[in-house]
Amino acid sequence: MKPPLLPALCVVSLLGACTATPSSPGGAGTTAPVVVTVKDSITGTVTYRERMALPASAVVRLQLQDVSRQDVAATVVDSVTIRPNGRQVPLAFTLRYDTARIQENVTYALQARIVADGQLLFINDVSYPVVTRGNPKQVQMVLRRAKN
Repeated sequence: MKPPLLPALCVVSLLGACTATPSSPGGAGTTAPVVVTVKDSITGTVTYRERMALPASAVVRLQLQDVSRQDVAATVVDSVTIRPNGRQVPLAFTLRYDTARIQENVTYALQARIVADGQLLFINDVSYPVVTRGNPKQVQMVLRRAKN
């Protein structure tokens, strides 16, 4: 009588070979392209000159914008929202962006707003060019009080 171990191993090997591996949604034999996102960042601070504390509900919104075309609204490339949670200015920030969305012949600028309870409190009134054309990736933004 032969030991049953050998036939059992053969069956297990055959079953293992028959198991299906999940295929990509595109169909058999196709693989989804691997997208590599390279992130870089812009760092700095946001402040204002008025001698007043930020309300507890304040939110700082920073946007990296393509400002290269005149008479056209700026295109937002990336953004970050900061909740100070009681901290006061100057507030440090890091805005990470996808380098694949940056073109060397385009002008980019940062725009910052401080909003509380749906009301605009502060905004930048000068341009802060960044990233391309020899502009920095580190800025100290000074905002002006919005006219309400």
